[in-house]
Amino acid sequence: MLKWAIIFAIISLVTGLLGFRGISGVAGTIAKIFFAIFLILFLIAILAVIGVFHIL
Repeated sequence: MLKWAIIFAIISLVTGLLGFRGISGVAGTIAKIFFAIFLILFLIAILAVIGVFHIL
């Protein structure tokens, strides 16, 4: 997910520099969504690891 967020963020930056504001906005929104999904999954994974080690 993080890889896709970075890719869409780069697309957003490049299209913004070239003046394609519509595409830039859409790519930026997609990057934000992917980054939010990554953060949620990352936090769930961290909590799962902490839970496993806490039991041991």
